[in-house]
Amino acid sequence: MLPFQQVVKDDFAAVNQLIIDQLHSDVGLVENIGHYLVEAGGKRLRPLLVMLAAKSLGYTGKQHLDLAAIIEFIHTATLLHDDVVDMSQLRRGRPTANAQWGNAPSVLVGDFLYSRAFQMMVAIGSMDVMAILSDTTNTIAEGEVQQLVNAKDPNVTEENYFQVIDKKTAILFSAACEVGGVIAGANTRQREALRHYGSHVGIAFQLVDDALDYTGDAATLGKNVGDDLAEGKPTLPLIHAMRTGTRAQAELVANTIRTGDASQLHAILEVVKATGGMDYTLQAARRQVDQALSQLQTLPDNAYSQAMRQLAEFSLARTY
Repeated sequence: MLPFQQVVKDDFAAVNQLIIDQLHSDVGLVENIGHYLVEAGGKRLRPLLVMLAAKSLGYTGKQHLDLAAIIEFIHTATLLHDDVVDMSQLRRGRPTANAQWGNAPSVLVGDFLYSRAFQMMVAIGSMDVMAILSDTTNTIAEGEVQQLVNAKDPNVTEENYFQVIDKKTAILFSAACEVGGVIAGANTRQREALRHYGSHVGIAFQLVDDALDYTGDAATLGKNVGDDLAEGKPTLPLIHAMRTGTRAQAELVANTIRTGDASQLHAILEVVKATGGMDYTLQAARRQVDQALSQLQTLPDNAYSQAMRQLAEFSLARTY
């Protein structure tokens, strides 16, 4: 368990149990796939942020546990759908659900998780929470579609790239923090700070994720290195390489994005290194983390807000 998870370790265990309990279905395949996903583990950063945000503001109830499970269900549903769209074969070191059971069951169980999340939201009975999370799921879907549109297009700009990761990834980090604040009775300023903190952490997380696709290894990452390249995703290391490299380097990267030719991975790595694409991406992530940390000044200084500081730094320093 990571240090910033320790402060809510009992709640963390309770959320894991709640997730398993809420996966109950009369249809065996739903439970089989659901349990397969849960047992794969994961960092659980998004549900963790719900707990830390609520606790940092002195929350003593139990609804943060339900919200943490809701956030994890939404996240897992997006992963199920994402893996089908990307035809991914490996996640968290194991075959993806679509590789194991096929595309149709993966999509449908993703739908089940979305609807279970909204059932649990209704039980909480907060219109603020419903508004935040319904807007969030809608925005994630937009981001996924935009990413699909951008695939194999080497003309995607840095601005457009950031718009996609803001919608696809950062929005759920942001929502996790804000709903934690809502149930804890956060004032307007605190809610805004939590929302921005989560957004900046989410963007940093995705930037590092995109860098790790070229610098990590499959055993540590739990997914195949070079997947983004094979899917023709124009991520920031590649956008920077095309913008600053020689004509030949830019053309190599652009053609590889168009074709999704993963056999060019080594050559692309050399171009990314030569143009400083990795440093550029990690420096951008560092700026996001610094902006996230500045938002924490609005919260009380306690073990939970300090854990949020550690989590932000982890999003930058992680290797998986």
